[in-house]
Amino acid sequence: MNKRTVAVGAIVLIVGGVGAWFLPAQDEPARSSQAGTTVRLPDLEGAAADGADLFATNCAVCHGENAAGTDQGPPFIHRIYEPNHHADMAFQLAVQNGVRAHHWRFGNMPPVEGISQDDVEKIVAYVRALQRANGIE
Repeated sequence: MNKRTVAVGAIVLIVGGVGAWFLPAQDEPARSSQAGTTVRLPDLEGAAADGADLFATNCAVCHGENAAGTDQGPPFIHRIYEPNHHADMAFQLAVQNGVRAHHWRFGNMPPVEGISQDDVEKIVAYVRALQRANGIE
């Protein structure tokens, strides 16, 4: 193999790698609204019902009505957020510390001020109820 072949091969690998960096992974949609996504709504009681109100006030602006996502933030009605991948504590930490973008291309999530741990538990109860109603367990 000559030096020219090696150089051309290296350039192809570099260009291909840089191009792949900007493409979303299969389970990581690029910034996209979930508009048109139908979310089945369960009957809510207790903490989940309280969480629905808290979600609407504190989360829906980015994560959408009924957690369906917006152009500002990802949907929670997605398998990425199933409990075995994002445990309930992940929501607590996200609210407290913010989150560096890692699954989606919406940018980093800042910490959310003024929400207690108890409030986050209720929001998580709501999100988990929505997920179960939509086949995410």
